[in-house]
Amino acid sequence: MIMKQDPRMISMDSYDYFLPEERIAQVPLAERDQSKLLILRDGEIRQDIFSNIGDHLPEGGLIIFNETKVIHARLVFRKPTGSRIEVFCLEPYEPSDIQLAFQQMNSCSWKCFIGNAKRWKNENMEMEVDFQGQSLKLVAEKIERVGEAFIIRFSWNRNDLTFSEVLEQLGKIPLPPYIHRETTLEDSIRYQTVFARNEGSVAAPTAGLHFSAAVMESLRKKKLEIGKVTLHVGAGTFKPVSSETLQGHQMHTEQVSISLELIKKLRESIGKPVILVGTTTTRAIESIYWQGLKWINAEPGNPLMEVQQWDPYTLSGERGISVTEALEKVIGVLNVFGCTELNGSTSLLIAPGYEYHFPTILITNFHQPKSTLLLLVSAFAGEDWKNAYDYAIGEQFRFLSYGDSCLFYKKEEF
Repeated sequence: MIMKQDPRMISMDSYDYFLPEERIAQVPLAERDQSKLLILRDGEIRQDIFSNIGDHLPEGGLIIFNETKVIHARLVFRKPTGSRIEVFCLEPYEPSDIQLAFQQMNSCSWKCFIGNAKRWKNENMEMEVDFQGQSLKLVAEKIERVGEAFIIRFSWNRNDLTFSEVLEQLGKIPLPPYIHRETTLEDSIRYQTVFARNEGSVAAPTAGLHFSAAVMESLRKKKLEIGKVTLHVGAGTFKPVSSETLQGHQMHTEQVSISLELIKKLRESIGKPVILVGTTTTRAIESIYWQGLKWINAEPGNPLMEVQQWDPYTLSGERGISVTEALEKVIGVLNVFGCTELNGSTSLLIAPGYEYHFPTILITNFHQPKSTLLLLVSAFAGEDWKNAYDYAIGEQFRFLSYGDSCLFYKKEEF
């Protein structure tokens, strides 16, 4: 595999566009699958309704979703003075494993953003509600500052409740910063995909929000095999690229889990349609290749994924290493260590100049100007992304998380 260009010198001004404020969807549509669908294939653009997406997909092949679940990551405390202190849970600190953190009883520590942090001195913050006829009291203790975030120790008075259950009762769904309203009960349902299962995200894998039970059934009728990964979406997904070139941007790291069974399905699907739902799924699946390459270059001491943002542009030995070889290496390593899943983390950055290994079709939402998500789409669709976005704005499409959807075909495929 040979890179066409070094993306670190990409000017972010080339990935800017005018997004009118009124085009940013503030609420979901009444029905998930009634959003507009923009279809880009071989440079031609047309539109349909998302409920008909099965009509535009090839039979056979593999479609892959991200089944992460958004947690109630926003905790709003009130000081006795009435001041509002908002704690946004980013990632677990102790224990650091996300599933273990959710299973904790009595206490755990998390890395958090704090809103109105200057008003929170050294006192503990508390909130209390009645749950199942008993008091549920949560205490937040500020331990230390870590960069822009803080380590917060949470403790609660109910021995029968895990931290996951505490968040479910006391926390709020963390809507993106460009949605200018308070969270409602409806968001608890609509800011989750219908296949959400594994808790851990602080933002939804939004391309999946359009899928309904009826749409999933239409995919089965197309004889599409369904695969699922887990990539827990971090708050960094909303972080714009503020530097003039991409070189100055630090990608966020996100936890990933991919089953050995799915990796074997990918190996069997080489040469067939592979449809990836969303940028998070895409980053997770593409990371498999780079982890395989790293293990080909150096035998691993453990079976954990650890893909860095610049790996595709700096690793030696990528030329001549096929997708099959990389997959076989990953499968072999997992077997040696007796693992049924590939777990770990990725901060993979996909930008123009990157050549994809797996997807032939990409389903995604419309993304913010100058964002790494837009760069990922551009790497797949080429310069046609500009025509697609111009068309969408002209045709009154809805943008961003609660907005409409895109179906991009890789050129000269199917």
